[in-house]
Amino acid sequence: MAVMTRNAPAPAALDEAALDAALKALASAQRREILRFLASRAAESGKTCCTQDEVCACKLSEHLGLVASTVSHHMSVLKDAGLVSARKDGTWVYYSVIRDALAAVAAEINTL
Repeated sequence: MAVMTRNAPAPAALDEAALDAALKALASAQRREILRFLASRAAESGKTCCTQDEVCACKLSEHLGLVASTVSHHMSVLKDAGLVSARKDGTWVYYSVIRDALAAVAAEINTL
């Protein structure tokens, strides 16, 4: 998760439904690991399937040791919660974390 500085704008406030969806998505250890992986992922040299800010579903399956259908379920929950975005390119789906959304969730948690 990005660290906010004094000069950084405050993340947009979430409504209760959005916050509930994000917290439910974050309740899963596997989904938290997906977010960690997406947030820290750098492109591998010599590999063409992933970019600096995106990871294809195959790499998530590989990293987590999960079948594609399970990864797809987790990614659907994370997308519905607004925490990740997906981009389809041919038969591949590329995912990236929405850092502003994570910052907004963190800000809401900090107000508790």
